[in-house]
Amino acid sequence: MAVALTCHGLRLLQNFKRNPENKPPVNNRAGERLRRIGLDVKQQYPIKVYDEDGSVVGEYFADLFIDNVLIVELKAVRSINDEHVSQILGYLRATDIEHGLLINFGAAKFYIKKYAMSHRRPAA
Repeated sequence: MAVALTCHGLRLLQNFKRNPENKPPVNNRAGERLRRIGLDVKQQYPIKVYDEDGSVVGEYFADLFIDNVLIVELKAVRSINDEHVSQILGYLRATDIEHGLLINFGAAKFYIKKYAMSHRRPAA
């Protein structure tokens, strides 16, 4: 439910003015708008990154971390490319978080795409 509500809240962000040179204002406004509809939004939030063996290897700072279940990676570029997609998938793979959104405010058309990755291990 939290992920669905968050996705609905992020759709409210579509009307932001595009500003490809300056991502922090978009990050701040996005966080504030989502807080206004009752979501728990953390900006530049540290999330532990795990190696394949389960050991902690460092931290990743999420642009937005919403309701402790959703990583949001914000971009302000002309177009999303494979590197941007690999980035969000890498974050999901390396953390315990299963849901992520990739949002681009820099293109002529608003871009938002949801990614999901299960971390469940098959029963032995």
